[in-house]
Amino acid sequence: MDRVREFFREFHPIVWSLIVGTVFVRAASSMSMPFLFLFLSNQTDMDLGTIGLTIGAGALAGTVGGFFGGTLSDKFGRRRVMLGALYIWMFVFVGFALGKSPVLFLLLNILGGLCRSFYEPVSQALMADVTPPEKRFRVFGLRYTAINVGVAAGPIIGALLALSSAALPFLVTALIYLLYVISLQIMLNVFGIKKIEGQKKEAVSFQRAFEVIVRDKAFRLYMVGGVLGAIGYSQMSSTLAKYAEMSVVDGTKLFAILMSVNAVIVILMQMPLMRWSEKRTPLASIAVGNVMYALGDLGYAFAGTWIMFIIAMIVFTFGEILTFTASDVLIDRMAPENMRGTYYGAKSFSNLGQFIGPWVGGIFLATYGGPALFYTVAACSMVSTAFQWAGQRAYQKETGKSINVARGQA
Repeated sequence: MDRVREFFREFHPIVWSLIVGTVFVRAASSMSMPFLFLFLSNQTDMDLGTIGLTIGAGALAGTVGGFFGGTLSDKFGRRRVMLGALYIWMFVFVGFALGKSPVLFLLLNILGGLCRSFYEPVSQALMADVTPPEKRFRVFGLRYTAINVGVAAGPIIGALLALSSAALPFLVTALIYLLYVISLQIMLNVFGIKKIEGQKKEAVSFQRAFEVIVRDKAFRLYMVGGVLGAIGYSQMSSTLAKYAEMSVVDGTKLFAILMSVNAVIVILMQMPLMRWSEKRTPLASIAVGNVMYALGDLGYAFAGTWIMFIIAMIVFTFGEILTFTASDVLIDRMAPENMRGTYYGAKSFSNLGQFIGPWVGGIFLATYGGPALFYTVAACSMVSTAFQWAGQRAYQKETGKSINVARGQA
């Protein structure tokens, strides 16, 4: 019992509030958002290409919003930006449940993308602000686990709620967001956190992030690889739901299970794969991860049964675990010490793939069918590795250093 008390006392109560809240918020959003492509295709007369464009618009808005969220939190305080984003986000889900107009859905998804781009980076910064530097890696590990615990439960609950009403998952999500933002606001007030050291943070402006893209050839090549990778990854939360419905009996239920399988595999395999990855270079982990993405996509292309879809998702998820962390390590080593925030802000450009992917994916699915779509995105994942390898070569040529060596060891 003493160990449990020590564990919970290790971090600030605000950190625990954000971690627990992350479980519920991610569970709530995964009840609804992964099913949005399916919801729009069945509840509106929008074609699949337009649905993909609508969903991708949220990622495009997040690309822009990611540059401004840090600056706004410096100016107005992290508390205001974070709580404001959550309150607006709640109304976005209500809008999805009650809306009828395609234009309204487009605007709502853009607004939702902006809310995510403001809330998530600022909440991470707040966790870092109240946590000693030597404990931050563990805090973010707990946050990543919390995300996947929520995502493991959400899709199954969402599928069950949708049996009663297609709009019900969105309304329940809105209610959970409301309860969370009220409880978080109370916690922030109790602990007197009005503005947490925003003045100490490096302001990430759109102009500075854009200058990184223009001037740094290595980073630019890496971002192209990131865009190609995101095109493939984005299919999991967009076209895969419709493709499953088109391919097998009870495809909607299958998709809910696939999303939960994704989260469970992340929880179970994160540490073993991270230990494997730590012994390799970041680029090696990304390259193997991209192969896993491609194999998973090929599995979807050939899948005709539930078990084949589930196996493909397991392989695909191995790619997610390997690439996500390695990508952050690569950025950390590439960025100059005094511009790390700017480089992470500029990384938002890779979200263009999250915009292009659902849009083009919807067109491919409608025009050429699911197998052609997943053959294409599998190829995108493999080509992504070539650009990231070229970025590493450019970095070594420009700096004379290896990107595979941590700065402290260089």
